Amino acid sequence: MPRTFVWHPSKGPAKTPKLEAPSAGKVRITQVRSGIGHSWRMRLTLAALGLRNHQASVVQQDSASLRGQLKKVRHLVSVTPVEE
Repeated sequence: MPRTFVWHPSKGPAKTPKLEAPSAGKVRITQVRSGIGHSWRMRLTLAALGLRNHQASVVQQDSASLRGQLKKVRHLVSVTPVEE
């Protein structure tokens, strides 16, 4: 049976853009890509962020632990600062 997926190192972006989140305050996190087809860790991270489905948005207080979660799923979400 032939392989249906072959991973090539030259495909895809060489680097992902750096996460530019504010150092203090709140951020709006919007899921822009689905968790389907990604690892269970990424799906659990999206659920821990409070994102239940595609195009969902949540507002969270910025912290070091939140930044670590966002770094794991940075290709699935977009982050914008919230004006208070």
